[in-house]
Parts: sequence; structure tokens; C-alpha cells
Amino acid sequence: MKIFNLSIECYPVAKVGGLADVVGALPKYLNKIEGVEASVIMPWYNKPFVHEHSFEIVFDGWIHQSRQMFQVQVMKERSKVLGFDLYLVKIPGLLDRDNPYGYWDESQQFLAFQHGVLHWLTAMEIRPDILHCHDYHTGLVPFMIEYCPEFSFLKGVKTVGTIHNGEYQGQMSWEMTRYMPWFYGENWGLLDWDGHINPLASMIKCCHAFNAVSEGYLNELFHSFHGLEVLVRNESSKAYGIINGIDAEVWDPATDPFLDFHYNKKNAQEGKLKNKKEICKEYGLNENLPLFSFIGRFAGEKGADLLPEIVWKSIQQTYGAINIMVLGSGDPHIEHELSHLNTSFANFALDLGYKEYLSHKIYASSDFLLMPSRVEPCGLNQMYAMRYGTIPIVRYTGGLRDTVEDISTGGSGFNFGAATADDAVHAMHRALFVYRQEELMKDLVQSNMDFNFSWEKSAEKYMEMYRG
Repeated sequence: MKIFNLSIECYPVAKVGGLADVVGALPKYLNKIEGVEASVIMPWYNKPFVHEHSFEIVFDGWIHQSRQMFQVQVMKERSKVLGFDLYLVKIPGLLDRDNPYGYWDESQQFLAFQHGVLHWLTAMEIRPDILHCHDYHTGLVPFMIEYCPEFSFLKGVKTVGTIHNGEYQGQMSWEMTRYMPWFYGENWGLLDWDGHINPLASMIKCCHAFNAVSEGYLNELFHSFHGLEVLVRNESSKAYGIINGIDAEVWDPATDPFLDFHYNKKNAQEGKLKNKKEICKEYGLNENLPLFSFIGRFAGEKGADLLPEIVWKSIQQTYGAINIMVLGSGDPHIEHELSHLNTSFANFALDLGYKEYLSHKIYASSDFLLMPSRVEPCGLNQMYAMRYGTIPIVRYTGGLRDTVEDISTGGSGFNFGAATADDAVHAMHRALFVYRQEELMKDLVQSNMDFNFSWEKSAEKYMEMYRG
């Protein structure tokens, strides 16, 4: 079975969030299944990875976008260093930039990427068994191969779509059809939702099957999906809930090259303490206090707007008996408020931006990881934390509900109900009570490290969807 994963992100080539981690791991584990050949197709970015590895040009052609013609080059990484074939699509002027997002012409970029991929496959007569479209950025592919005559060679190819985050749907005006390949006008309704072209809605309508990245998140979409609730209910017969895995080869405290000290389940307490001492020394924190951490984008869906109040209240209410560390960036207002707190509290450390190596160090050093998310389709951070023996404190929603069970019901983490600072701080108080019980804390560290979130299980479920 030949599977192409189409995505805007893929770790370690270009990463903004969890989408990159999933796309960088899923095909690697699919390829361990007999008879499967999984690859990734993504845009070319001006990133270190593309300059540090060798590529060959496997296609060179042209596409029309409105009144312009654009060159399309497809480059294949020669060594298969990621465990799968990696193809980069370079379109000078559109897909040759530094980052995946943040440009005024994003809609045209994503349309060009989809158009360029299908043009290449058609011109070279490459007909895969599965085209796997990740999020709205590639959501128009199922429509294009069925209703754009230019891609008639691909008509009937099985398409599946994955909803990593339904908060973003890619809506655009109908004027953008001038940048699309020609299609039969009577099929316009398959693009439309509420008077706009909606790529995510179109993907759900046109693909053979789709999934959300956890059972819990799929159930939430039936009731809350920014206007698409009726659609996803109507298409529920082809819907799957598949929890993401984590790449256990990358996220392994026994071998992680980013850690100061390696450890496993047998010496986890000792290993985590050594790493904690190092990071506390670096950031001026008291190594004798429990370390609570947050890693992620400063966005409302992550509950990051609650962080300033959480930091303030938790330190005040515990009379400074805890350390808190935050790694992330995003909303300037949140950054400003946290920066102010960073100058006010000696036991609060802030590192603005995103540093992959530092995230690994924080997972290994922390006692608890805080995730006050309003929306969390799957969540990978809690899985990384558990893999490193760090106890998750999470809001009871989406994929967090599927992966973290509260200690009060036999689980190994802490849940809280409302996306409020008070609920989060109350959960932190519960965690602090446990921290003071050495044997219980040791048991929780061990039980978290026992959880198996490997991609092997998730890859098999994706295969079921492909075959279904």
C-alpha cells in the first residue's frame, strides 16, 4: 500500500506545533508494517534541515495561478534519514519561505501547494493507494482529484483526512477560485459552507474517511465545531477517533541527546533530580522546591491567558513553596504580563520563544506539567511528560480526557474541570500535597513511565481506516 501524507509541517524539517510531530512519526511507524510504503509531501522552507541534507529534483513543471505561471519543483531527500521518503515542493514566490505560517497570501500558498502536488502526480502518472490530507491546508485535495479535469488520472484515489485542530478551517472568499484549477461549476456546493470556501468542510464532504486525533475530541466535534457540527454528524459513518502516538525513539529519557543526565524507570527519581538541579541552577530557581511547568503557544485555546493569574495565585497561596517555569510565545499581552511576573518572583522562570532542546530538558526536570487547555484535540505534551516521569495536571477535555486519569479514580495525574485559574491552582494544591508524600510520588512517576503511547498501536488504527 502506497501512502502519501500531505502536510504543511513535519518534524524535524519545519515545526510549529503537534501537527509536525504527528506527520514526522506516523509514516515512520507505518513503514514498519509489511507491505506499506508511506511518504511525506510538504512545502520547501528555508530551514537548516533542507540545507544540511542532500536532495534530488524528481519533477520540474509549471502551474497556472490566476494570470500567473509558477514553476513547481519537487525534491526528494536522498538518504531516507527520517525513516520515510520526504518530498519537498518548491514554488518560487510562494513556497520558498522561512516559516509555514504568518503570510498575507497564505490561502494562495496552500492552494498552490495542493495544486502543485496533484500536478506532479498526474504528470508523472504516480497513482498512490492513499492520499492522506492533514488539516485544512490540504483539505481541498479530495475535491480536486474528483472534480478538476486536470487531475482525471487521480480520480478515484482513496483520500482520508485528519482533523488535528478544528479551530482552524481555512475559510476564504469565492474570489480565491481564480487561483484554483478549473472545476465543474455544478460541484461548487462541495466547497461551500456558510457562503465561503471552507477547505476543512470540503475535506469532510469529499474524502472517503476522516478522523479526529482522539475519541474524546471526535465526540466534542459533534456538539462544538464552529458551525460544522451538523456536517460532521451527517458524515459520521466515515468518522474515526484515533489517538496520536509519540515517537518513542525520539522521546526517550534513556537516550535523549538534549538531556544533561539520562535515566530510565529504575533510576527515574535520581535522574530527574539531577536534571532538575541543572535547570534550576541555570534559571536561578530553588532546587529543593517542586517544579511546575508549562510548554506551549500563548493562545486562548491552550488556556495560556490564564497563566499570569495561575502564576500569581499559586505562588502567593503556597507562600512561595513552589517553582514555576514557562516556555512559549504568542500573544504579546500574555508575554508582557508573564515578563512582568518574571521580574517580581524569584521562583518563576520564563523563557520566551520555542526551543526544542529546552522542552526536552523541562520534561525531564519537572515534577508536574500544567495544561489548562480550553481546546486540546489530542495533546502530545502530556504524553511526553508521562514518558519522562512528569505528572500531568490537565483540564478534563478532548484528548487530555482520553490520556490522563485523575489519581482519585486510580489514575496517575490530576484533572480539573473548568478553564479557570482557580480550578488550575486548586489542582496544583492537590499535586503539592502528593509531592510531600515521597512513596506516593515515586509510584506516580513509575506509573506514568509505564504508559505506552507508542505509534505502533496508533499506526495499526490508521491502517484500519485506510482499509475501511
